[in-house]
Amino acid sequence: MIIKDVMTKNPVYVEESTPITEAKQLMVKHNFGKLPVLNSSKRLVGIITKNDIAKASPSDATTLDMYEISYLLSKLTCGKCMTKKVLTVSENEVVEEAARLMIDNEIGCVPVVENDVVVGIVTESDLFQLFTNMFGARYKGVRANFYMQDKPGELACFAAKVAEAKGNVIAIVTRESEKQGTRRVTVKATDISIDAMKSILAESNAELIDVRVI
Repeated sequence: MIIKDVMTKNPVYVEESTPITEAKQLMVKHNFGKLPVLNSSKRLVGIITKNDIAKASPSDATTLDMYEISYLLSKLTCGKCMTKKVLTVSENEVVEEAARLMIDNEIGCVPVVENDVVVGIVTESDLFQLFTNMFGARYKGVRANFYMQDKPGELACFAAKVAEAKGNVIAIVTRESEKQGTRRVTVKATDISIDAMKSILAESNAELIDVRVI
């Protein structure tokens, strides 16, 4: 899956000249924690976060009254307070690269840029949505987690047995295993019972970790 399949298109943004008070209102309105910052040519120049705004705002210990604070904040623009170093991806990049960038750099989003123009944004929410879909979380069925031998054809044989039992695999995810020579597999299937799933796993020489109807 690539970025353009999961990104939020036409993201809400602010400009360098936008007061941080307006940026804060946009964040509250849309429940965002950060916004891309564009220049007058609509090119990405930075990103502003709730943390950036908090750092720029007077502390609770200030002796200024609220009118003075409001005046000072109205003069502060996103261009002055934004984070200038922004990691980006292209819309044809793979999704896991965006996830890697976000994890490795401890950031909550990555703007999607094509020819210096922001065409979208990938956020934690987008990745959570993808995660939910990959595991078939919105469908009721039998969910099994197990260790399977890391050999060619093992997964195909398992899926064939599920099909023979009239079950329908709607999600299947594998990942590295702590047990040498195996992969850890999570499967969600409909139209099959727990007992039938257990029987298939036993026939497939898989080591069951957990199975349940959800």
